[in-house]
Amino acid sequence: MLAGFDIRGQERVSAARVLVVGAGGLGSPVCLYLAAAGVGTLRIADGDSVELTNLQRQILYATADVGASKVSAAAAYLSRLNPDVSVVPIPQRLSGESLIEQVSQVDVVVDATDNFATRFELNAACCAAHVPLVSAAAIRMEAQVAVYSYRGGTGPCYRCLYQDEQEIAESCSETGVLGPLVGIIGAIQALETLKVLTGMESSLDGKLLVLDARRLEWRTVKLRADPKCPICGPK
Repeated sequence: MLAGFDIRGQERVSAARVLVVGAGGLGSPVCLYLAAAGVGTLRIADGDSVELTNLQRQILYATADVGASKVSAAAAYLSRLNPDVSVVPIPQRLSGESLIEQVSQVDVVVDATDNFATRFELNAACCAAHVPLVSAAAIRMEAQVAVYSYRGGTGPCYRCLYQDEQEIAESCSETGVLGPLVGIIGAIQALETLKVLTGMESSLDGKLLVLDARRLEWRTVKLRADPKCPICGPK
């Protein structure tokens, strides 16, 4: 019944293949909404196990899942939520050839990780394969979301926004994050993923949406391609 979505949009979703990298605070709402929406194949990559301290923000899991593989627990829950979705658990941290192979098999990649090394590698793999990337990060009470479509193999890309040497690795386990924040941002990632899959224009293509949760203030920044970017710049 949604204008611009309708039956054809649902058919595209049902035939779609999505890779979610990271099954934590961001990946939880992403996977829940994409499974509920009926995404055809949902591939979930994460090498971690469920810990008690995860439960404050990782809503895919319950106390009984503590100690279990995240992707196995996620697959079990999502299959109960929507048995028509093919959930493929990948119990490892994707890198190198394994990452490139997984990216080549999907229509959209969702970056729900919590470290810069994986984000940079995901960006490079998606750019090379021309597979759209829906990227987000959340820490403390701050978050950001962006969509990189790599149209025509050009930027902007994640590497245009951040440079390796400028970043200090931080994670939620080290600095904390307020649980509902990752829920908000993960839901936006799921929304933008569905828009990309159905051919609807993504509001965040080439833009960065930033949330200050303490003040509940949003701002949008237009991203510019870096002509010297080693990933999407001229070769």
